[in-house]
Amino acid sequence: MTTAAKTNSRAKKTATPAHIYDTFIVGAGISGIAAAIRLNKEGYSNFKIIEKASRVGGTWRENTYPGCGCDVPSSLYSYSFAPSAKWSHLFARQPEILNYLEETSNQFNITSLIEFNNELLSAEWNEAQHVWQLETTNGPYLSRTVIFATGPITEAQIPKLNGIETFTGEMFHSAKWNHDYDLKGKRIAVIGTGASAIQFVPQIQPLAKELYVFQRTAPWVVPKPDTDLSEFSKSIIAKYPVIQKSWRKAVAQSLNAINFGLRNPAVLKPVGEIFKQVLKAQVKDPELLKNVTPNFTIGCKRLLFANNYYPALQQPNTTLIPHGLVKVEGNTVVAANGERHEVDVIIWGTGFEVSHPPIGKRVKNEKGEVLAELWKNTSPEAYLGTSIENVPNAFLVLGPNVLVYDSFIGLAEAQLDYIVDGLLKIKQQGISKLSIKPQVLRHHNEQVQKHLKTTVFNAGGCQSYYLDANGRNFAAWPWSLKKLKARLKTLNLEDYTLQYGAAANSDTNTSVAANTAKQAS
Repeated sequence: MTTAAKTNSRAKKTATPAHIYDTFIVGAGISGIAAAIRLNKEGYSNFKIIEKASRVGGTWRENTYPGCGCDVPSSLYSYSFAPSAKWSHLFARQPEILNYLEETSNQFNITSLIEFNNELLSAEWNEAQHVWQLETTNGPYLSRTVIFATGPITEAQIPKLNGIETFTGEMFHSAKWNHDYDLKGKRIAVIGTGASAIQFVPQIQPLAKELYVFQRTAPWVVPKPDTDLSEFSKSIIAKYPVIQKSWRKAVAQSLNAINFGLRNPAVLKPVGEIFKQVLKAQVKDPELLKNVTPNFTIGCKRLLFANNYYPALQQPNTTLIPHGLVKVEGNTVVAANGERHEVDVIIWGTGFEVSHPPIGKRVKNEKGEVLAELWKNTSPEAYLGTSIENVPNAFLVLGPNVLVYDSFIGLAEAQLDYIVDGLLKIKQQGISKLSIKPQVLRHHNEQVQKHLKTTVFNAGGCQSYYLDANGRNFAAWPWSLKKLKARLKTLNLEDYTLQYGAAANSDTNTSVAANTAKQAS
């Protein structure tokens, strides 16, 4: 289609008066699917869900690198309302998780409701009519409320280095794995030793002629208590659901114990010493042992689980470089200590842009300010990771300061208790505008930051992705998971400024739609 044709097509779409939805869900990953299922369950039917890709799955659709899997046991990394007996391992692999999400979406009749290949371009609050104006690749929409279920790990991060444009070999990020490129016999540079790298390094090591792993900071990598689940085991789990429930409960209790340690770093010091002894048993070379031994309290950075990472580092074709990559000169990669190696391919295991929710680039608050611009020099804040100041009638899933060591699925479900309760109150009570009170937001975040100071994330002696450029912990929840879930059980309207009655009849709906079409054209 020509540019002119596309423009004409867009004009036709925008010229049509739009239906006003009660709720608009952006994203069909783990939280978007759960949101749609919850709304359906409540008999809340006037909603729309869009997804930029051609299938559901979010991060589990995008990340297909070799060895990709979950580091939370599959019994807990699944919806509480949709247990599965199909997992082939205690810790599920990426293809199985993606398949599970697709099956669950189908099982609960959500897939047919999703408009695929439709990406949100911008979202702007219409103060006069109390509706959200949403521009997408398929045209405009109007909605009284929005759920941004776009996730915190969506935008791959590649550092800006001198000379990167001079590299003539193959180069890709782990989240955009090039499966068409044959790594066999290649000289490979892996940049980063985070959660993704410790999973794919053991998979590509046997293929490489030479493998150079660049490590800025040694992570804590502890043994993964994983095992295969036989067909017989699966059949027993399917036959006796109590096994699945007990398994899920046991995993949750063990994670609660870990979270207690994260809030009380003194408890973790002897644990760290134990794992250092385990590390000594795994790594025989004194120089390598020194380089892979972490120099911060266990838990300060994300705890990683693997059984095959240290064996891979000790293979003859693998070299650990305990320094960051600082520049590229043609096909030569240069470490911070001046070490140089010529390589055929660079694989970035450098994680994601997580400090600022990526959706902020596309959302304007009620003052017309783009959230990402506001966050440039400040840290993003939300109330219970959900409600943002001056962003009325909108809810963020897995927003700032709700992360605890638990399943993202469990956290999303907890937040949806809060969000759906709010949506039902808006609808039932005729609320046209719901805005978090600034004083409530400030008090909440002051308390969050105060109590984070003594957690391992802030006091453990590391610079983790939990801390943004301002040195502020934007990610972690400082209290127990039990307390988080209790706070998210219901939405307290007293925390919000409320307005009633606008945009309630069909004449207003048509007026808003016509206004939007006029602005878009």
